[in-house]
Amino acid sequence: MRYVEQLKRFETQCNKVGIHHVHGLRHHYAQERYRELTGWECPANGGPKSKALTPEQKLIDREARLTISGELGHEREQVTAQYVGR
Repeated sequence: MRYVEQLKRFETQCNKVGIHHVHGLRHHYAQERYRELTGWECPANGGPKSKALTPEQKLIDREARLTISGELGHEREQVTAQYVGR
């Protein structure tokens, strides 16, 4: 099944039980998970932007983004910018 087909199936089932706008839950999860993995808020929640991070923090940031990306089923670090900011 393609992603779009799976997403439609998921949204239909959620709507049947009264759960709407579920994609926001992914954003919330990613942002909370980023804080858990890094120890600071993500840029989307007012945390430091990438340019303000030290080299050590940039390594932590990248590892966190890769972890979150995998957990969300994307496997690409770039996708996390949509969820946690840059």
